[in-house]
Amino acid sequence: GEERRASGMIYSGIYNSSSGVNRLNQFIQAEDITKDLNPSYGSIQRLKTRDTDVVIFTEDKVLKVTTNKDALFNADGNPQLMASNKVLGTAIPFVGDYGISQNPESLAWDQYRLYFTDKQRGTVMRLSRDGLTPISNVGMKTFFKNNLRKTKSLLGTFDIISGEYNLTLDYSGIQNDENGKQLVDKTISFNEAAKGWVSFKSFVPTAGESIAGKYITTNTYKIYDHYNSDTTTYNIFYGTTYESSIKVLFNDMPGSIKSFKTINYEGSQSKIDKHTDVDNATNLTTISDVLGNTLTNLDDGQYYNLNEKKGWYVNSFETD
Repeated sequence: GEERRASGMIYSGIYNSSSGVNRLNQFIQAEDITKDLNPSYGSIQRLKTRDTDVVIFTEDKVLKVTTNKDALFNADGNPQLMASNKVLGTAIPFVGDYGISQNPESLAWDQYRLYFTDKQRGTVMRLSRDGLTPISNVGMKTFFKNNLRKTKSLLGTFDIISGEYNLTLDYSGIQNDENGKQLVDKTISFNEAAKGWVSFKSFVPTAGESIAGKYITTNTYKIYDHYNSDTTTYNIFYGTTYESSIKVLFNDMPGSIKSFKTINYEGSQSKIDKHTDVDNATNLTTISDVLGNTLTNLDDGQYYNLNEKKGWYVNSFETD
């Protein structure tokens, strides 16, 4: 018969490269080769080695299992490590009722930090030296609580160059949210240096990995290097060109009604549209101003707009 043990582990013999003995297919029941966890934690979704321990991600709990040693607890509750012939020792749960739900693909890591999502609780977690921390609470608590449950998959990758945990939200099969707004697949980044969520990104990878100082992702069975030194163009992801944009929310005096209609900003280069007698919006030679007056003789005597230039510009300015 077949038995599926979703909350248990078993390990085989070892492979000795010196003698050429392969015991990876041996499971000797006379030896203590199994390790069972509390079934109330749910099924085991992912295993990750870290130093001399194995971190176990279950649906509702994250645990640490000592390897090749046991923990002997004193009367005050502090553990002391002892050498043992057991491959898997004591399972110690981390403080906090969080797990990885059923999204093991969300796990990504950088050195000793592990990042993952808990879809059931609507949080994004970080496991570090100080234990479990819900990093989704850093200004994005409501966003993740509303969006994680709507996703089909949650892909986590770590960009070692920019030092960011990229979480890709895949809404496959879901068209609109409760407000009728169309849901678009997106990637959102968490940065440790900024201690928060720094940006939404337009690229939606199917897999990703940081290796040999490179951040590489895949899309439609093709591999892309995000920081290719030979590339002179920017904002091209998977063959599609995007524009970078910044959304700024400012409300200095929330109790007063604003009357301003203009904004002043500074940048390295502002966008310049080439001067022409043709309205770019309507493609007509007759151009009218906002009051409906027909404008003629558009030679304004300016010289800065003889050639177009790419740069910063304000796309929209909204006020109530």
